[in-house]
Amino acid sequence: MATSVECCSTQLIDGDGSFNVTGIEKLIKEVKLNECGLSYAVVSIMGPQSSGKSTLLNHLFHTNFREMDAFKGRSQTTKGIWMAKCNGIEPCTVVMDLEGTDGRERGEDDTAFEKQSALFALAVSDIVLINMWCHDIGREQAANKPLLKTVFQVMMRLFSPRKTTLMFVIRDKTRTPLENLEPVLREDIQKIWDSVPKPEAHKETPLSEFFHVEVVALSSYEEKEELFKEQVANLRQRFFHSIAPGGLAGDRRGVVPASGFSFSAQEIWKVIKENKDLDLPAHKVMVATVRCEEIANEKFNSFTECESWCQLEEASRSDLVSGFGKKLNSLLHTSLTKYDSEATFFDEGVRSLKRKQLEEKLLQLAQPAHQAILGHLRSGTLEKFKEAFEKALNGGEKFSVAARNCTESYMALFDEGYQDAFVELANWDSSKVREKLRRDIDAHVASVQAAKLAELTSSYEVRVKEALYGPVESLFDGANNETWLSIRNLLRCETESAVRGLSSALSGFDLDENARGKMITGLEDYAKGVIETKAREEAGRVVVRMKDRFSNLFAYDADSMPRVWTGKEDIRFITKTARVECLKLLSVMAAIRLDDTADNIEKILFTALLDPSSSAAAIKSNKEGDPLASSTWDQIPPSKTMITPVQCKTLWRQFMTETEYSVTQAISAQEANRRSNNWLPPPWAIVALLILGFNEFMTVLRNPLYLGLIFVGYLVIKAAWVQLDIPGQFRYGILAGILSISTKLIPTIMNILRKLSEPAPVAATGANNPPRHLTAATKALENGSIRSSTASSGNKTEYSGHNKEQ
Repeated sequence: MATSVECCSTQLIDGDGSFNVTGIEKLIKEVKLNECGLSYAVVSIMGPQSSGKSTLLNHLFHTNFREMDAFKGRSQTTKGIWMAKCNGIEPCTVVMDLEGTDGRERGEDDTAFEKQSALFALAVSDIVLINMWCHDIGREQAANKPLLKTVFQVMMRLFSPRKTTLMFVIRDKTRTPLENLEPVLREDIQKIWDSVPKPEAHKETPLSEFFHVEVVALSSYEEKEELFKEQVANLRQRFFHSIAPGGLAGDRRGVVPASGFSFSAQEIWKVIKENKDLDLPAHKVMVATVRCEEIANEKFNSFTECESWCQLEEASRSDLVSGFGKKLNSLLHTSLTKYDSEATFFDEGVRSLKRKQLEEKLLQLAQPAHQAILGHLRSGTLEKFKEAFEKALNGGEKFSVAARNCTESYMALFDEGYQDAFVELANWDSSKVREKLRRDIDAHVASVQAAKLAELTSSYEVRVKEALYGPVESLFDGANNETWLSIRNLLRCETESAVRGLSSALSGFDLDENARGKMITGLEDYAKGVIETKAREEAGRVVVRMKDRFSNLFAYDADSMPRVWTGKEDIRFITKTARVECLKLLSVMAAIRLDDTADNIEKILFTALLDPSSSAAAIKSNKEGDPLASSTWDQIPPSKTMITPVQCKTLWRQFMTETEYSVTQAISAQEANRRSNNWLPPPWAIVALLILGFNEFMTVLRNPLYLGLIFVGYLVIKAAWVQLDIPGQFRYGILAGILSISTKLIPTIMNILRKLSEPAPVAATGANNPPRHLTAATKALENGSIRSSTASSGNKTEYSGHNKEQ
């Protein structure tokens, strides 16, 4: 393959029929054919070998095709098909120099390659120059007729032939005027056309439908060179603006855009080589498909590598981009506009289809970025909504009002942000993102509402619990017949107060009546639950409470003073009274009575536990079992039962066992007190002593000295009585008292006598100073009296404390 860069020519198809892809691409690039659109023309020349085709082209288009050297003999000069740019011709025109026909070098292959090259020239050319000798006109077997037959025959292989200009160039014109030659030539052409077999669709089709015939004549180049050049120069002017209306190729059809010429030529030659019929419309669509797809891919790749798009995509991943929609729309529009500019001359259907595919690919590429922007917009709007909503609630605004206002405001903010991200070229639906934002906002509002309602409910439950817990415990502590009535009144009062407060608080929430009713009912049920829970808790400690109540009633009197068991108290009555009150406590704690229904629990307990004899008689007469031998109470459902009848019987037995000791201790203390107060002899003994000791008594009265001795003896005995605490010594029994007194008697008497015998301090005697022995005796008596009083008080305190402990 030989190329000439300076004159922009290349061998398009070599002698073996191989298509030079590299050569044509280089030529097209050098002459900038791709930029011409439809403003270009293709000229080809065919004719017998050595008929001066290359010479004519070089003079006509200023090309440099190789010419035959006449001095070396007549032989094949051009092999295959050569292509070159016509210099100085507007619009851009390329010319193909075809290998001559009827050459001896090809031999048998001449006809095959001749038809292939002729079909190729007709398929790609706007103007076909047919070079022929003047002396062949009018001859039946001249060289021009096989050539024309070849042209017309291959034309039939084009399903929809393009209209081509056939310019017959008559070489070496003789003296015969052209006006005489042209009719003969046209007549020969028509005869050849009529004789060529044609398909049914074109049986009656005239020659003019497929060809525009022009005839020109040139003088001999060798004999009249100057005249030849002058005639060629005139002919050259006709190739300027050849594709314009009225030009040589002004009526051309089915033109392939310049950017698709190379591919079109390759495919046409491929089909021709495969010896297939050439469907030009289908070929045109195929070329348009390939080229438009190539252009679309180029624009897509350019878009993906565009720095502006890369920056926009990168920015969209991390945060919102201001003006994203306009920026992306501008990039997309620019890419599509470039596609339209380059693909504008191709088949409209194919061009539109590929443009649509390019647009879809671009939008598919850009959609993730757009979705990311919408995601940032949605998440940002949601966060702003949360902050504004919380601020509104903290500012004291009603929940429903704050939710409605914030929702409307920030949905409008999202819509505004979406308009900024809106891409005009895309038909993306943002409704799903908007709906998701609305769902997220509604879910957040619902969660905050649930939390607020739970917090509100919890606060009122705490209030109710605080209002009920302590008072209920106090009421159970002093349980009586009115306890459950008081509890019901307390429950109603506190529940109504809490319900009023809760209803007022719920007015700020947009709740339906059903939800509001459930919350209020829940609070009421909670209040009842608090009562029931506390009641069951207290029922679990009923024995402790019964013991405490028994101790308070048994050990203390009506004035809350500790009882001193002196022997005058009616322990039986006191015990029964205390047990009655304890049994009332047990009956109160046996069941929950919040529905104000009457029951006979107290009557059953009193009959069965306080009056066993009457209970046994009733059981015997009625032939019924033990009323407490059951796990349920009459008229009391199991859910409201805190202590079953069987459990009541067991608890009462336990209570009786644990309080029996206190009663026994009280009885023992009372007996001991009686014994300690009965140290004097019986009255009959005292009377007997008075009668039998009357004489001694009179003797003492008659002798005052005996009276003084008796008085002194009384004082000594009184002092010893006090110091020895005789009543206290016998408190724990007679034997214990005698033993204790026997060990302390002598030391106590000696101590008293020693104090009486001590000398009194020296002092003036007078009316105010009694005798020494009287003073000492008086002091001893006073000391004994004081000790007696102190010991007596201490004994009482100790005894009282002992009884209280018991």
